[in-house]
Amino acid sequence: MSQFRGPLAIAAVSLTVPLVATVTHSEPSARSAPPAATPAGPAAQPKQAAPQAPTAPQAKPSAKPSAKPGPTKTPSAVPSVRDYDAASGPGWKPQPSTRVVVAPGDSRALGDEGKLLAQELKRGYSAAGSGRAGDIELALAPGGAPESYTLTVRDGRVRVTGADQAGVFYGTRTVKQALAADGRLSEGVVRDRPAKPQRGVMLDTARKHFTADWIEDTVREMGDLKLNQLGLHFSDDQGFRIESDSHPEIVSEQHLTKAEVRRIVKLAESRHITVIPEIDSPGHLGAVMDAHPDLQLRDTRGVATPGAVDIANPKSARIVDELLSEYADVFPGKYVHLGGDEYAALLKRNPEVSYPGLAREAVRKYGPNAKVQDLATGWLNDRAAALRPHGKVLKAWNDGLHSGGVVKADQDREVEYWTGKEIGARQPQEYLSEGRKVVNANDEYLYYVLGEPNTFTYPTGRRIYESWTPQVLRGTTPVPARYADQILGGRLAIWCDLANAQTQEQVARGIHLPMRALAQKTWDAGTPALDWEGFKALAQRTG
Repeated sequence: MSQFRGPLAIAAVSLTVPLVATVTHSEPSARSAPPAATPAGPAAQPKQAAPQAPTAPQAKPSAKPSAKPGPTKTPSAVPSVRDYDAASGPGWKPQPSTRVVVAPGDSRALGDEGKLLAQELKRGYSAAGSGRAGDIELALAPGGAPESYTLTVRDGRVRVTGADQAGVFYGTRTVKQALAADGRLSEGVVRDRPAKPQRGVMLDTARKHFTADWIEDTVREMGDLKLNQLGLHFSDDQGFRIESDSHPEIVSEQHLTKAEVRRIVKLAESRHITVIPEIDSPGHLGAVMDAHPDLQLRDTRGVATPGAVDIANPKSARIVDELLSEYADVFPGKYVHLGGDEYAALLKRNPEVSYPGLAREAVRKYGPNAKVQDLATGWLNDRAAALRPHGKVLKAWNDGLHSGGVVKADQDREVEYWTGKEIGARQPQEYLSEGRKVVNANDEYLYYVLGEPNTFTYPTGRRIYESWTPQVLRGTTPVPARYADQILGGRLAIWCDLANAQTQEQVARGIHLPMRALAQKTWDAGTPALDWEGFKALAQRTG
């Protein structure tokens, strides 16, 4: 997306009750705390992806809490819970004897969720135990919507049930945040579920190297916010930032090792977050061509076209396919992002005149009516074909799917819609009317571009919270409601056009509230119950 983001520009938890500490091995954070954050924020969280179970405290069970009704309050959480049925009763707060207990038969499935919550609350953990007064019980209850959960406070205990492991995990995030903010849970039942299945963040690590520790802190923060996807854009003109065995010559000096990536992926999996790799092609391959200048696209005058690979050269396809295959196993999640945006040849007024070699190859491969855009569409289709044996679901930027032409983009490719400002931009409805599934990355609201080049300004949580919804795909106008089910969710995109404009810590602070606003609006796409100031205060209390 270099028109607006690169060189091709064109025009542990704080509670209000005493705790019995049973674990002391949390590690320091690499991130500075966001403004006004409580100690429950990501910087205070432990490093372990799959923590060891803390030893259960030896204190005797406390007496059953009094049945005297306590104050009723919707559990404090970001995103806000969608449905809360209050009940009369004392509510619940942790006692010295409180444990996190997993229901019999669910210990293998929910052990990580239980151990993590026990560690965060500094409480004991019991696998396949039976709950008692004061405990938090976790259990699976299949049959509900994916990622949904029910949180019940009754009889002096808390019970979290989920349709799947992710649902149970999200229920524990609500417990954690509510205790951080209020120190207790009111009597009653929470029923909660996400509006959209894809809720996430995309990080440009190609232009700016982010350390593994910083990315892990972001993963922990995302997990607490019930976000479930992290995109890593690690290849572009300015850098290639992950170790490669097949092509070590293209890797930048500052990069993540595969061991670091696997650690990030493992941590993300423990938080029910899928890490999505992106090797952007056929544009934005400058770092690859620095080591392979023979792949550079040149115009009719022989002038090199920055970032663009020569898609008429079979060697170009071969090296990209080798890289895609190499990382398919490093990133075991179901998604791969193919990029496809801003191929510089298609930004010319007459690509066939400017690049006659591409024009000849298009005709040879696809027939006499084919043009350069057909060759570019076929390029992405071929990259998708190379990945299909790995069972991946494929994504591409909206300007990588062209209108008209003799070659059509694969129908099963998800469209990430980022802008309508580029040459030949298609309206979102065009993709939706074709039956395509779309993810919202609207650059008007969701692009955090370092240094604010061109027309960009840093997004604010308030603007996202008050005027953006997943249906606002382009500009500020929502698409018709009939397309709502085709819009899979949204993503906050962190682009590093001017890499030195902010430090890692400044980026963390800058995305703090936008991430929370995005989490709210993708979890519940309706009008929020709280005004912005109320939501901002809630975000500060919950970390």
